[in-house]
Amino acid sequence: MSVSTELRRLRAGRATTRPTSDRSAYGFLSPWLIGLVVITAGPIVASLVLSFTDYNLLQDPSWIGLDNFRRMLSDDRLRQSLWVTFVYVVLGVPLQLGLALAIAVLLNRGMRGLALYRSVLYLPSLLGGSVAVAILWRQIFGTEGLINQVLGFVGIEGIGWISDPRTALYSIIALHVWTFGAPMVIFLAGLRQIPASYYEAAVVDGAGRWQVFRHITLPLITPIIFFNLVLQIISAFQAFTQAFIVSGGTGGPSDSTLFFTLYLYEKGFGELDMGYAAALAWLLLLIIGVFTAINFYAARFWVFYDD
Repeated sequence: MSVSTELRRLRAGRATTRPTSDRSAYGFLSPWLIGLVVITAGPIVASLVLSFTDYNLLQDPSWIGLDNFRRMLSDDRLRQSLWVTFVYVVLGVPLQLGLALAIAVLLNRGMRGLALYRSVLYLPSLLGGSVAVAILWRQIFGTEGLINQVLGFVGIEGIGWISDPRTALYSIIALHVWTFGAPMVIFLAGLRQIPASYYEAAVVDGAGRWQVFRHITLPLITPIIFFNLVLQIISAFQAFTQAFIVSGGTGGPSDSTLFFTLYLYEKGFGELDMGYAAALAWLLLLIIGVFTAINFYAARFWVFYDD
């Protein structure tokens, strides 16, 4: 058999088997593709369309163009919800990451029962977003809660931390900081990747603990810090359960815990103003996108990679 004949036979075989292989591949991918279209892409497109309509779930949506977005400009409660959310993100995320990094550094020194400590400290991240813990937190910071009982032992008169507009938001921020387990585990994994030779060389040169942390540990884990920062900012902007349970679903007192997501929920499912709620959802997406883009732009100035 000549070489040209063999090549023609191989090409014919590939032409025969390729469609079958393609069909098999799409068959295995079909559950994911269906989920992408039906569960993810479909609702996203539908919400975008609804953001330009007046829709109350009971009647057919009517097209109103940009009225929902113009309405945001004069919405005082929307501005309040944005302020509350920004304060929550700006205070809660750095405090949570700082605590997570500090605990990770302590655990990285090596100790007996490290796996147990790591599991116990990670537990709040699993439970922090649950309804049960939010209810517990409401009881702890209540007028007769644990915090005021402890203060009473030292002669300090407590206040209603949840019922006082000056402190209600900070009690929820404290709950967010308490759920430091997930970023802590990621920090710990990053710290374990730093070669011990770097620390040994620093000790030989006479560097102290703070100098070692400042000039070796911190620069080498900046990619991990950046990763945690982006994830936690996105998560903080979407916080809902804590504010809903602690405030009783009202965002009170005096809208001091009116998170953006809680306001969106009130508009969509409380007032059945689904068109406006969809527009608010896209505003939230835009805000998260802007913050993420800023982080990625700023990362070039403070994140250091091996290459």
